[in-house]
Amino acid sequence: MSTFLQILSFLALASVAVVLFLGLANLMRGGSSNRSQQLMRWRVILQAIAIVVVMIVAWFASQS
Repeated sequence: MSTFLQILSFLALASVAVVLFLGLANLMRGGSSNRSQQLMRWRVILQAIAIVVVMIVAWFASQS
């Protein structure tokens, strides 16, 4: 179970990094502001999910 949660936390953090990079790339190349807003909304949602997953992993780690 802990391996699954560790992989899940890595995927959550990686997805935040990918969306952040895409948002910054869109901003730097002068892309659509609507696209930038959409990417930043996804980043906030994914960050919230990543925080929850990391907290669950920390809780499971403290239990063992």
